[in-house]
Amino acid sequence: MNRRDAVNAIGKGVAVLAASGPDALSRAPAQPEPILTRPIPSSGEPIPVIGVGTWQTFDVGASAAERAPLEAVLSSFVELGGKVIDSSPMYGNSEGVVGDISARLGLRAKLFVATKVWTSGKQRGIAQMDESMKKLRTSVVDLMQVHNLVDVATHLATLRDWKRAGRVRYIGVTHYTAGALDDVARVVTANPVDFIQINYSVGERDAERRLLPLARRGRRRSAARAGHSFSSSSSCRIRRSPARSPAPAKSSICATTCAPALDISPMSHSARGSPPPLSSCHPARLP
Repeated sequence: MNRRDAVNAIGKGVAVLAASGPDALSRAPAQPEPILTRPIPSSGEPIPVIGVGTWQTFDVGASAAERAPLEAVLSSFVELGGKVIDSSPMYGNSEGVVGDISARLGLRAKLFVATKVWTSGKQRGIAQMDESMKKLRTSVVDLMQVHNLVDVATHLATLRDWKRAGRVRYIGVTHYTAGALDDVARVVTANPVDFIQINYSVGERDAERRLLPLARRGRRRSAARAGHSFSSSSSCRIRRSPARSPAPAKSSICATTCAPALDISPMSHSARGSPPPLSSCHPARLP
């Protein structure tokens, strides 16, 4: 299936879901198909191609009213085969909320927890990562990445030491703009990393011209995690007839997006071989 066919298929699926009303998800089959996985190139460990992002959505207070919907989301996510959850110190209360909920529900062992370091200086980076681990209630983080390449050389040196010591399982780098892809490429060329997290969507495909092929080459190939595309062409809305269907019920568990800008924000996939066809991507809600 080519990209145009995949986009059309996704658009039709979204239209059907919107027309089905707010209870469509509750009528999902009791035995859903297993979620797709891809191997992490540096280890071969399989992880699901879709995950949960926590920017804004998990940045809430401590009240039961604020956290109950997120508990339902995370519980259903794991029940349906999800593992990868991504956060950052940049995301307000998100790390602490993820840690509290995963501990309360006993989900930590079932999750692949990713977060980031986002500061300058070796000691401040270490202090920030220590604090992230406390908030996430874990002694080992599955994936720690240098957020937006901030003081990247300093933090990658620390992360290599931490990986050898078993404090982190995988390391990587991130950036969210197409203008920084060359900088990411230079870092990846000079430093073996397990993951790169970048913006990549149907509306913003710059990464596939150089960065994804680069991640596939060499002795240590990197997994590519696609984040939000911040270009204006990547925004979308679901159009529906007011006369035919009411506004959908509010729910963070709703998994809908649109064409032509498929958001694969909470998605991880291996960059081994060609990028996966869009037909293999699970739709995900924009925050």
